[in-house]
Amino acid sequence: MLSERFNAYRIMWVLVFFDLPTETKKERKAYAIFRKKIMADGFQMFQFSIYLRHCASMENAEVHIKRVQKILPEHGHIGIMTITDKQFGMMQIFDGKKPTAPISTPQQLEIF
Repeated sequence: MLSERFNAYRIMWVLVFFDLPTETKKERKAYAIFRKKIMADGFQMFQFSIYLRHCASMENAEVHIKRVQKILPEHGHIGIMTITDKQFGMMQIFDGKKPTAPISTPQQLEIF
């Protein structure tokens, strides 16, 4: 169906990758604050230091990217990447050598 194909390329996933220093108490606090803030914005942990968020469109993804940029900690390496729902659906995920089911796309409520 054309509308499903269009949605698979319109719907976006935002991934935030980070490697933050945690040697001092101040650095651990900055790490915890950053992690809590991105989770408050709807990101969920995919793996340690990799968080992702489902967005209805690229415009919506840009809003969340800007929010992440506003809360970046002073030190550390942070990457932000967007991929389409179609690309995300092609990801292969394993638990050891056993394939696991991919993360399901959250259901969205649309009000007209």
